[in-house]
Amino acid sequence: MSAVLNAPVQNSQAAAYWHAPVGPCVGEHRHVTVIGAGIVGLATAAAQVRTGRSVTVIDANHAVGAGTSFGNGGQLSYGYVAPLAQPSLLPELPSLLVANGAPLRIVPKLDPAQWRWMLSFLQSCRAARAARSSLELLALGRLSQQETDLWLQGVDASALSLSRHGKLVVLPDAASFEKAKAQLQLQAPHGPEQFAIDETQCLRIEPALHAFRGRMAGAIHTPSECAVDSLALCQDLEARLRDCGVSFELGTRVHGVQFGRDRVAALETTAGRREVDGLVVAAGPQSASMARLMKFSVPVYPLKGYSVTLRFDDPQSVPAVSVTDAAKKVVYARLGQRLRVAGFAEIGGYDMSVDARRIQALLEHARTAFGSSLELEPGSEWVGLRPATPTSVPIVAQSPVRNVYLNVGHGALGLTLAFGTARRLADLMNAAPTGTQRS
Repeated sequence: MSAVLNAPVQNSQAAAYWHAPVGPCVGEHRHVTVIGAGIVGLATAAAQVRTGRSVTVIDANHAVGAGTSFGNGGQLSYGYVAPLAQPSLLPELPSLLVANGAPLRIVPKLDPAQWRWMLSFLQSCRAARAARSSLELLALGRLSQQETDLWLQGVDASALSLSRHGKLVVLPDAASFEKAKAQLQLQAPHGPEQFAIDETQCLRIEPALHAFRGRMAGAIHTPSECAVDSLALCQDLEARLRDCGVSFELGTRVHGVQFGRDRVAALETTAGRREVDGLVVAAGPQSASMARLMKFSVPVYPLKGYSVTLRFDDPQSVPAVSVTDAAKKVVYARLGQRLRVAGFAEIGGYDMSVDARRIQALLEHARTAFGSSLELEPGSEWVGLRPATPTSVPIVAQSPVRNVYLNVGHGALGLTLAFGTARRLADLMNAAPTGTQRS
């Protein structure tokens, strides 16, 4: 079956994606059910359609992109993908347990899953493992940039608040700058073109960073990076997928499974029983609970993050380039006439309550950097759970259950890596002979 037959070829939007070379559907799964309608689940659905499979997307939320994808940082950060687990983090661990305002904070819970994840995370802080994770993420980033760019060709850039002005990671002192340059050297043969620049060069590239003058040792500049409104991209994906015949069951929660021999035969949902041929778990922070329903486990745990969206009157006062303030672990992404400000990571379970102090800190950081006239967009205070693996490398694999596949654990890089991991999973499913299990 050719995916082109199902694609909306008469519509120029995303046409390059549908017509790009990809292997045809092979193997036993002609229909795939995807659990998850965030950016990863939707990109997964698109990759499956392109191989010629029919697809159903199920999500507990009543709209696509309503979870982790709703208010993320908006950066497509293909080249700056260093894992969270780093050797330099180990000396900081005691302070991460007590400092309420720290960019990364550990909130201990009576949760065995948290402690198992933390133990594996600490093991992943070894230099060799961190370097290997960086290279694995770069490879995924390179593939994802190719796939995402195919989707974005011909789309209405303004509708998605898409900008292609690059990214600056601003480093506060000589030690952090040297560390960043070492990471750049590791990545140089494998990732996009990047440059270590001084303060003067940084301000020439982005004059709106004048408030950082005297407070940075330098920056890493990646000219090819982009920013996009993740929610708008999810909505665009939904529209194109519906045009391709993809079925959506939104507001439908999966609460059980029925097994048939070595496979999941059906899902028990709030909308009734749903038979399953092939099944992909791309459920973000709920992926671990979905796996438990299917009698296996995945090392995915949520990292709680925050964002606000700000309005501005003077376009010159806010950066056109995406900016990461490495000192405060805060990112700034220009989304049309709005500025998305996101940051913080709390390893503290599934608590979705909004800490007003975190929101206020983001506001203060933004106004200190870009002026007190920035106004909070009503209702834009957001908290989300980023589903992370200990190494920061997503899991793209066949599960221990014959017809169940995984696309989980993207952490803070879900928007960046979604199309790449979706393509990798589609290739894996096409390459797997009937009955073959992959890990």
